[in-house]
Amino acid sequence: MKRIKFTDITLREAARGLEGALSFKEIIEMAKILDKLNLDVISLAPITNVKIDSLLVRTVAAAVKKSTLSIPVGSTEAGVDTAWSAVAEAAHPRLYVEAPLSAVQMEFVCNKKPEGIIEMIGKLVRKSREYCSDVEFAAVDATRSEPEFLYKALRTAVAAGASTVTICDSAGTMMPYEFNNFVKEIYANVPELKEAALAVKCSDELSMAAACAVSAVKAGASEVDVVVSGGCAPKLETASHIIRMRGDDCGFFSGIKYTELNRSIAQMNWISRSERSKTSAFDTGLSISDGSDIRLDANDDIAAVGKAVERLGYDLSEEDLVKVYDTFSNVAEKKSVGTKELEAIIATSALQVPPSYELVSFVINSGNVISATANIHCRHNGQDLFGLAVGDGPIDAAFLAIEQITGHHYDLDDFQIQAVTEGREAMGSTLVKLRSNGKLYSGNGISTDIIGSSIRAYFNALNKISYEENHR
Repeated sequence: MKRIKFTDITLREAARGLEGALSFKEIIEMAKILDKLNLDVISLAPITNVKIDSLLVRTVAAAVKKSTLSIPVGSTEAGVDTAWSAVAEAAHPRLYVEAPLSAVQMEFVCNKKPEGIIEMIGKLVRKSREYCSDVEFAAVDATRSEPEFLYKALRTAVAAGASTVTICDSAGTMMPYEFNNFVKEIYANVPELKEAALAVKCSDELSMAAACAVSAVKAGASEVDVVVSGGCAPKLETASHIIRMRGDDCGFFSGIKYTELNRSIAQMNWISRSERSKTSAFDTGLSISDGSDIRLDANDDIAAVGKAVERLGYDLSEEDLVKVYDTFSNVAEKKSVGTKELEAIIATSALQVPPSYELVSFVINSGNVISATANIHCRHNGQDLFGLAVGDGPIDAAFLAIEQITGHHYDLDDFQIQAVTEGREAMGSTLVKLRSNGKLYSGNGISTDIIGSSIRAYFNALNKISYEENHR
């Protein structure tokens, strides 16, 4: 029986035009779901903003335990250095090199002649291999390239150290029997491929991506690119179902957890849905909390607390970490500290700054027959500012009104409400986590009114962002 590996390219292709960009939190959640499904490889988007994207890759690398994490290196040797720096701490890192091989794409994507493309492939693969033993080369638009040039490019990649070679039918116009013959011809003309795994990426232009992938597997391929949604590759659900139903008859299997597949795909489709509100301050409605069960007690030192803080996604200065640890120590003397308690400690102890934005008043109107509206009055450096917005609910409207005041949208990474006292006049505590330039800032607000506590928590986090931006 032959094992077929799946590479999920959903997160990589999201950067190339999937409708509805994914937030920092959504990418991490989807990567964790794919990892739990036993996806062999999870491919991330290329690094465009070194500071923010590198932080994202490192955060995903810490969350993914079993799957290989693949990152594109771009078209320069400096890009290889950047990609490796970000993915190096992954449990199973992979560097991904791609190059267009059809005449049209070579000219318009890379502005290179065929000889320049061959030279680029060799340089990038060799440089990647210096860092990582797992290097993938993808021949983009391979089915529309000149056969002899394609074979030369593949030989160059394998000779330079590529352990996986991917053949891309970017146009998606091949019939399954044609793709089968295409793969067989590649094996016949590039015997060096015996030293590497052959993967395929089939576009679904003719709704035959899954059938083409199966035909390629029959011709010798051992890896298949899949996607949760979109037509750039066979859908994960379809490809998995084919192997589950006919794998025994055809002599191949996969490591996918079939019993969890439908629920997981539904979860990922919800996260990446494109029909969500275009104006909502909530990127995914209420964010999904980190499932890691942090549990600390009085025996844990500052290093252990620091690691827990990093797991939650915070990048604290040494001074702020000391403040968090001091508060933690006081709480830990009386009780163990879990994820929610540690979040609250960070929000109330780290980066306490003079408020540049001060809430003066707010008016909220909402009901089951009217749209929720929020009118926020705040004072910024002595100047009165007002924001008026309509939202999907009272809190959403309030956050949009604040965004109107500041003129800036920050990713709402998490939003939690919990009661801190009991009874009719119970106090509610709200935690708001905003992300700015890849860094996480949390604010805490307490009130008998959950809308009031939410607004105060947002301003608390906003003041921390404003302070750092003005003191860089």
